[in-house]
Amino acid sequence: MRRRSGPGGAHGSAWSPPGSVTERQVAAAQAVFYVGTGVWPLVHRGSFERVTGPKTDFWLAQTVGVLVTAVGGGLAHAVASGREVSPELRTVACGSGVGLALVDVLFVMRRRISPIYLLDAAAEVGLAAGWFLARR
Repeated sequence: MRRRSGPGGAHGSAWSPPGSVTERQVAAAQAVFYVGTGVWPLVHRGSFERVTGPKTDFWLAQTVGVLVTAVGGGLAHAVASGREVSPELRTVACGSGVGLALVDVLFVMRRRISPIYLLDAAAEVGLAAGWFLARR
């Protein structure tokens, strides 16, 4: 058995079975994914639109990018601090993942965005599942 950092956090003596996931691991994964995908439309419109399709109102992609980057930054800060992920930040992280997945699926079905966004939806569902598994 390996020692998990606290009750879902950095310190303490909670035990978790091998192969289980911790909240800090999920937070770190979501931080990397969100900062990377959030910054992308802010720094390189051309490659972003080549992958995701052309945007009429590119400022919307940039706005989502800023917000996703902010959530990722908050998660990265929590991980780097060595403290537990707060319940509030966990709620923001899960809510963001589930909400973005729903938007991706809905607007792909309506043919408003490229089917490539289903890959993002799958990643978002995976992150939400990670939070669920880490809480068990």
